[in-house]
Amino acid sequence: MIEEKVTPQWRIIASEWLVKSGCLYMLAWGDECSLWDDLVDIANLEEFGYSEIPDEAFVMTTWHESQTLEEVFRFTKGFAIHPHVELKRTLILHIAESDMQTAFLQMYNDA
Repeated sequence: MIEEKVTPQWRIIASEWLVKSGCLYMLAWGDECSLWDDLVDIANLEEFGYSEIPDEAFVMTTWHESQTLEEVFRFTKGFAIHPHVELKRTLILHIAESDMQTAFLQMYNDA
């Protein structure tokens, strides 16, 4: 969830971190979410030298600029499925100045 402007370099570093950390399905919502989607795709390609990405390491990406956050959380729980790997964990990354952890966790649990 992107609610804070960040530098292009910060976006690249965060995208690379997501891929290197084992993220297999990234959903972007908020400010410039389609750009985040593209950068995670690029980081996934770079991780494998722009050659074929193994099925079990392919990062699925979606962006949700027209949906509400509630809709994105419902999509996450019902439709964010990797075709080759069972996804067992969900990481909610909120890029913002304010801490909304409690509210967002409740919203996610209610979805």
